[in-house]
Amino acid sequence: MARLRAKIAIFCCLLFSLILLSGFATDRVLIIYGSTTCISRFLEPGIMDFEKATKSTYRTVGVGTGQGLFALLEGRTDVSAASEELIEAIESAKQYAASKKRMITIPQNLQFHKIAEDEVVVIVYKDNPVQSLTWKQLKGINTGSIKNWKEVGGQDLPVKVITSHDGSATRKFFQHRVMDGAPYISNAVTVWTTELEIKEVSMDRGAIGAVSVTFHSQGPLNTKRITTERISRPLGLITRGQPSPRVYEVIDFFILGDGRKYVK
Repeated sequence: MARLRAKIAIFCCLLFSLILLSGFATDRVLIIYGSTTCISRFLEPGIMDFEKATKSTYRTVGVGTGQGLFALLEGRTDVSAASEELIEAIESAKQYAASKKRMITIPQNLQFHKIAEDEVVVIVYKDNPVQSLTWKQLKGINTGSIKNWKEVGGQDLPVKVITSHDGSATRKFFQHRVMDGAPYISNAVTVWTTELEIKEVSMDRGAIGAVSVTFHSQGPLNTKRITTERISRPLGLITRGQPSPRVYEVIDFFILGDGRKYVK
């Protein structure tokens, strides 16, 4: 019996040690929720160099700007990634909270730490003869006042608008900047990821979409970019008040450290 008790005591000590070690290890892992554009553009590409430079690490959860900020406001993370200005990210978080019938309080000390800029590009099927569009034409196409490509110098072919879901920062930014906040045409095809948006456009000769240039460069499929006035937005991290030491490590790495090569 004494020997059994000794074995149990040793086992408990080992288990307790493992728990402590596990807790110490995860304490150095920063979880960043938010924009898939930020994740694809610099957070994921730079993670290995960050680990080598700082001896700490982070993990990303790509849920979109609004849901990422919502996670920050709920206290589930110290930082969220955003692909739009702070005021717009707050609106995205409010929209997400409303969709889940949740209440959120917006604190006054939110800070946006700009890391890079991203360009949103307009894409169409690769054989579409249209080479350029004005913002006025883009608004007409996406709101439905322009229904056929022949109205903008293209073929006699119905326009098919492809766009991201309502919680997408890219969609909201494009809608605000290019479409003056006007609603999308009611029969626009809504998809859940940028990859799916590119895929949908690549399969339909009349399709048009608007995606981050980063995603399009990685996998254009059977699509091409349309020339238009530059559509750019900031990419960055949001914190409540001053960044914690772990978050500051990430910001410093991409702004002043070796991570700069990922944001040029």
